[in-house]
Amino acid sequence: MKPISKLDAVIQCKCPRCREGDIFSRKMYSLKGQGANEFCPVCNLRFEREPGYYYVAMFVSYAMNVAEMITIAVAAYIFGLALVYENLWIYAGIILLGVLLLAPFNYRYSRVILMHWLTPGLGYDPKP
Repeated sequence: MKPISKLDAVIQCKCPRCREGDIFSRKMYSLKGQGANEFCPVCNLRFEREPGYYYVAMFVSYAMNVAEMITIAVAAYIFGLALVYENLWIYAGIILLGVLLLAPFNYRYSRVILMHWLTPGLGYDPKP
């Protein structure tokens, strides 16, 4: 079987070492939560590299949130919402709604980005 590319592994939330095992055991918008696996089901890689490893994912998630808020505000302006004081609460509500809807996406992909691109020494190994 041909290995998938790094970008495909990130999009599909696959293990950074084998690119086959799933990082999460449930769907992104599941009512029971996303359920991150502790180990890769294929190569047995421990996803949490050290205690507190996922705290760094909060910083990645913060950067994603800021980019999303700016994008939502600019999109609202482009679609005709005037940038005046009277529309301040409308902008705040739209941005808050967008942030709440994208929270599961940020949770998932901040961890995946941390593992795939921000962790030194954790790379692809076709035969782990």
